[in-house]
Amino acid sequence: MNPLFNSINMTQKLVSINTISKQSNLPLIEFVESWTEDFGARSLRVESDDGKKSNLVLSIGPEEAGGIILSGHTDVVPVEGQDWSQDPFAPWIDNDKLYGRGTCDMKGFIATVLSAVPQMSKLKRPLHIALSYDEEVGCLGAPRMIEKIREKLPPVSAVVIGEPTSMASVCANKGIAVLKTRVEGFETHSSQTHRGVSAVMIAARLVNFLDTLAEQLKTECIEDTGFVPPYSTIHVGVIHGGTAVNIISRHCEFTWDMRMVPSENIDDVLEKFQSFITRKILPEMRRRSPAATIETNLIARVPGFEVNPESPAVELVQRLTGITSLRKVSYATEAGQFQNSDIPSVVCGPGSIDQAHQADEYIALEQMHFGDALIRKIIIEQQKDIA
Repeated sequence: MNPLFNSINMTQKLVSINTISKQSNLPLIEFVESWTEDFGARSLRVESDDGKKSNLVLSIGPEEAGGIILSGHTDVVPVEGQDWSQDPFAPWIDNDKLYGRGTCDMKGFIATVLSAVPQMSKLKRPLHIALSYDEEVGCLGAPRMIEKIREKLPPVSAVVIGEPTSMASVCANKGIAVLKTRVEGFETHSSQTHRGVSAVMIAARLVNFLDTLAEQLKTECIEDTGFVPPYSTIHVGVIHGGTAVNIISRHCEFTWDMRMVPSENIDDVLEKFQSFITRKILPEMRRRSPAATIETNLIARVPGFEVNPESPAVELVQRLTGITSLRKVSYATEAGQFQNSDIPSVVCGPGSIDQAHQADEYIALEQMHFGDALIRKIIIEQQKDIA
């Protein structure tokens, strides 16, 4: 007998399966496939190149056009270095809040969808459940999943990406690029600064230049874009380099990101950065060491998202939730990838991003109930006779 779940204990089950991005998500995918097959779900896996991770697309109902996709990512961010009061993968309830890694971002939404699968009968138009991998490290899994959706499924009418928005409809998010810059200098004794090329010192100059570019983006923003903050941003998050205080460093690298409002181009900033390196920094380095190099590699790039408020996806969610306000968010989502593939998109889900990515992450049970209500209404929508 296939056990039934409500959204709360389904969330607890999903959270108990550790899917930090550096690990495989296959145990969760296998659980979802096994649990949904008795309810008539048709399963399509779209695996990573190494086969250690997989997207999953479940389809329920007739193989007809007009389906609605309910989409979420299966991976979660790490817990190392965070001061959790209890085991983050043994979720617990306290004071009407459900705690655990991924409860808010975004296994709570996935659980509201999966727990409603037994109700997905007598559909006149299909429902599709799209679960991706590696969203937290650059939305890496979704593009190949979306490609298969367009290839294998009848045309769909909308996708709801259930990121935590407190059930408000999000019609825009910033694009993001994650990059790593590596500096190779020339090692000497630190008393011989005239001979060496310090990779750490060069990296510091590059970081300072990025800070200057970030300030330009801020001051050049002359209108309220609706984002918080309203301007595009640049941030250096990690830096490593050097071996000892008395050795001029040969190697240094730093990882940084750009979060751009949809009207601005990531390539414009990257071009200014590269021009500064080519014209100013590299010539200085190579006067001392012809082998000195600076290399910047793109780790991930996620398009921004902006949709007409009259989009069928936005209209659907606003009508079913009764929440007519629209929001723009500064974090990246997979919505732009769906939208760029001509699939009408909206971001809406239970929980608040304020609780995501931190120790004792939680989702309020009230938000779970709101999520349940939306999924029930979407099911009813797909059960209606086709006009």
